[in-house]
Amino acid sequence: MKFDMDYIAHNNALTESNPYVKLFLTIILLALTLILDNLYFDVIIFVVMSVVILGVAKINYRSYLKFLSIPMAFLVITCIFLVFFFGKGEVIYETGIFGIVVRSDSLHYAIYTFMRVIGCLPCLGFLALTTPIANILHCLESLKVPKILIEIALLMYNTIFIFLNEIDTMKKAQETRLGYHSYMSSFKSLGALASTIFLRSLDKSETLQNSLDSRGYSGELPVYVPKKES
Repeated sequence: MKFDMDYIAHNNALTESNPYVKLFLTIILLALTLILDNLYFDVIIFVVMSVVILGVAKINYRSYLKFLSIPMAFLVITCIFLVFFFGKGEVIYETGIFGIVVRSDSLHYAIYTFMRVIGCLPCLGFLALTTPIANILHCLESLKVPKILIEIALLMYNTIFIFLNEIDTMKKAQETRLGYHSYMSSFKSLGALASTIFLRSLDKSETLQNSLDSRGYSGELPVYVPKKES
């Protein structure tokens, strides 16, 4: 099942609910998670918001796990670096590899960083998976957020999904040519994929600029405004 966040945001049990409520709830929970700095609160927020996403919004658990997978991968890598390469406290474990050690404060930083991100991810997921991007941008515009920030967010959102689609297409093409049948071929295919997507990104950026210019782009993108109910 291909992950399509935009489709999920338009097709869930909370799509038609008030976007302002969802936006302010997300902001409040994020602020509390960062300010309180409490491990138990992080776990509670993760569990509660996951239940809301899966049970109330009726979002498929596979889609939710796919949403969490990419930031979780970066989080694990970051915490590993925090454990082994940061901190100046007491040494609690020696790896015996190039003098790399685990210190008490580095382990503390890694655990708290991991838990705080764990608490924040489902909050962001709640907003992203239950609210279409057009509604989010309309809320931000009505709250007087600078237009330049809204336009950057819109372009980034659009570009990310274009690149994800390009990566999915190129990866499937590599798989049909047995590009991942061994470890060596997998590394070569990933290297080719990374270099190709970089060149494609330059080409897509030029295409995007040309398409904007051809549609009379004058430095400001129109934002969707929902119709008022009579």
